[in-house]
Amino acid sequence: MTGQLVAFAGSTPNIGTTLTAFGTAYRIASVTGRKVGYLCLNLKSAKTHLYLGIDKPEVTLDGVRPELRAGTMTGDKLLQYAYRSPRLGTLQILFGNLAREQAEYYEPDDLLRLLEASRQAFDLTIADVSAYWDNAATVCAMREADERFLVTTGYLSHFQEDVQRWTGQVGAMFGLTPNDFRLVLLQGAHRGTGGFGMKEIRKETGCHSFTELNLLESVHLQLDSGRLDEWLAAEERNAARFDAVAGPLLQQLDWVERIRRTEPPWLRKLFGHRRGRR
Repeated sequence: MTGQLVAFAGSTPNIGTTLTAFGTAYRIASVTGRKVGYLCLNLKSAKTHLYLGIDKPEVTLDGVRPELRAGTMTGDKLLQYAYRSPRLGTLQILFGNLAREQAEYYEPDDLLRLLEASRQAFDLTIADVSAYWDNAATVCAMREADERFLVTTGYLSHFQEDVQRWTGQVGAMFGLTPNDFRLVLLQGAHRGTGGFGMKEIRKETGCHSFTELNLLESVHLQLDSGRLDEWLAAEERNAARFDAVAGPLLQQLDWVERIRRTEPPWLRKLFGHRRGRR
């Protein structure tokens, strides 16, 4: 059996999509013990390595591009190339494209081979892609994904124009509509107050509601310091900030019964709460 693929895109750049995707990947890996792969597929602005304090990763997406082009990439090879750390547990990472001048040269077949290899290598792959649909990585990951998430905030400028022009118009060219996406609404101290809520955003975009995620300013400070993995691993409550996405996503993936025997208290409580709301 091949693993499942989940793709995260932002409604617009620089709003916290990578943090949301990475935190969710870490939380799922830490509570399930399953092999989770994180693919940084932002071809023009890859920064995941910097958030982990790594200036020059040994292996990046552009480094394995010759194998993708030759069609020799496999799940086993991807496991060899993926970055791992004791702090990350069973989460493994393929860092993104650092040769930005080559971003336009990635072909759909390159990305399809990578996604297939990742399905072979991991129980779950979380792909973090660009908010823009002018590249093969975003288009292929969104088309191939089992679940598609659109991360946004309550600011009108963050979800109106770009969602209509990119996710709506360009996505439709590849057989996707806003109805195929689930909304993750970011809240937090630096997001301000008085913005639009989930109901209004859902109506405006046509996407399905999924969850709201509260991220305090202190979380974002970890990105600038390159200590995101250290912060996540330091205390349970840090990683638990991503339960709002990780818990319902595990349900959506139908992993609940698979992990029930070793279900941690936070997950059992969350599942019970959601069942009670149905």
